[in-house]
Amino acid sequence: MTLVVKNLHAIVKETGEEILKGVDLTVPTGEVHAIMGPNGNGKSTLVSTIMGYPAYEVTTGTVTFDGQDVLSRSITERAQLGLFLGMQYPAEIPGVKNIDFIRQAMNATQPEGQTVPVLEFLQQLNEAKQLLKMPDDITDRYLNVGFSGGEKKRNEVLQMMMLKPKLAILDEIDSGLDIDALRIVANGINHMRTPQFSALLITHYERLLEYVKPDRIHVMVDGRVVQSGGPELADELEKGGYAKFEQMSKDGVHE
Repeated sequence: MTLVVKNLHAIVKETGEEILKGVDLTVPTGEVHAIMGPNGNGKSTLVSTIMGYPAYEVTTGTVTFDGQDVLSRSITERAQLGLFLGMQYPAEIPGVKNIDFIRQAMNATQPEGQTVPVLEFLQQLNEAKQLLKMPDDITDRYLNVGFSGGEKKRNEVLQMMMLKPKLAILDEIDSGLDIDALRIVANGINHMRTPQFSALLITHYERLLEYVKPDRIHVMVDGRVVQSGGPELADELEKGGYAKFEQMSKDGVHE
């Protein structure tokens, strides 16, 4: 169930501005990878493009998952392949109960004509809420309406735990979290780790990676991955920032 991104170029449909300028990235089955980089350099655009967000248009390149073409499929079909996106800014949806949204999402990813049994669903939901230290009434409230920033991020992880994707893409799931909430979110991610599960984390901060130990880190600058390495790369970024990697991008150096 490997994700392979090759020479991916994408533009903003409305303006024609190119954001992704030849991204190459591989996330093998069973591994957790992190992408780090300065703001405004294409990290969120990359994950949105992988999931089919309509504001972006792919002009060149390919994305495959488990050998299957991702870009030709609808968002629902991408989810059915086993892809999941935890959003940086989860939307508030008045009138839609959190519990109903999660159950509908789970049923939408089941084989045609099948649904998740109610008792099984409720048992899994309660176990996930307990692990994430979420209040009992969180699922009876409207989706993200009145949620704190930390509750919104934990709710994204709750959805991930319920949907059990093969690849979870988490876009700045750690932003705005205090240290206790960060540990809880990290526990949810680590709870998912099996040889059949992989994850791609978008983050600016090394502290998430202290709790969720990544197998590999990629540095993204100006719409490209300019360097990849092991966990020690996060230490280098923490100490020296992105100046070295921004210069690598200007010089056209990719490692």
